[in-house]
Amino acid sequence: MTNKVLITQKLLDSCEKAIFEKFDATRLYEKADRDAFLTENGASFIAIAGGNVDPALMDRMPNLKMISNFGVGYDSIDTAEAKKRDIRVTNTPNVLNDAMAEITIGLMVGLARRIPQADQFVRQGKWPGGNFPLQSELTGKTVGIVGLGRIGKEIAERCQAMKMRVVYYGRRKQTGIPHVYYDKLVEMARDSDWLVVITPGGAATDKLVSADVIEALGKDGFLVNMARGTVVDEAALVDALVNNKIAGAALDVFEKEPQVPEALFGLDNVVLSPHQGSATHQTRYAMGALVVDNLSAFFNGDPLLTPVV
Repeated sequence: MTNKVLITQKLLDSCEKAIFEKFDATRLYEKADRDAFLTENGASFIAIAGGNVDPALMDRMPNLKMISNFGVGYDSIDTAEAKKRDIRVTNTPNVLNDAMAEITIGLMVGLARRIPQADQFVRQGKWPGGNFPLQSELTGKTVGIVGLGRIGKEIAERCQAMKMRVVYYGRRKQTGIPHVYYDKLVEMARDSDWLVVITPGGAATDKLVSADVIEALGKDGFLVNMARGTVVDEAALVDALVNNKIAGAALDVFEKEPQVPEALFGLDNVVLSPHQGSATHQTRYAMGALVVDNLSAFFNGDPLLTPVV
């Protein structure tokens, strides 16, 4: 079997270096005329490294059998169509759990204590004129986690270390989990001080955190989105923040990245982050290594390490 791999997006340098060392690789994202390149060469590639794979790209690559995605989320890949065509898909779970959990807690503390605003308060020389206003804390609060998967469990553990009460919402109640389960998200939002969103993206979770959920969270509630921008009704969230219908939000993801609603820029009840949840040297290196290991397993005929399809 040929070992030709098409890299569809810019990956970590160490990951791309390993791919070129182990396989016959080409960077699609560097091609000036991608359409012409695929017309001439698409049939020669067996595997893809990266995401952004739709049926149209699959059509251009009739011999495609493997997609090794860089990331735990794979909503940029049409997995249903891949399954139809007998194309295997892998992702990079677990290696980013700690990084994601750490930044989630960091954003929560940053929002509760207004750390970005406090930094500016000092830098702008305002402290001599009076103390920074009193803020909130996490201790004793209830956090509702939307999506208690691998990352959600790590967040829950850290929230407990912050002396928070953890409850969760998901498609089904999990066995062996000590936290209270809600089968209605609106009810969990009503009973929570903090709502942390860490579900997969895609059609199944589109606007899962609806205007009704945001309203139920209430004027004293905080929302943290670490999932995908599409999981939250962004227009409803912006309206709630502008009109103080909720206490605040910490957002690492947005609906149309890298575009962010301008209405958020002037608000002091928001902490904004440029989708950097897993963006640490350690985690990205491990993710890249797993992409390569899954490709190696595929070409060697071994079981895939982290199959999705």
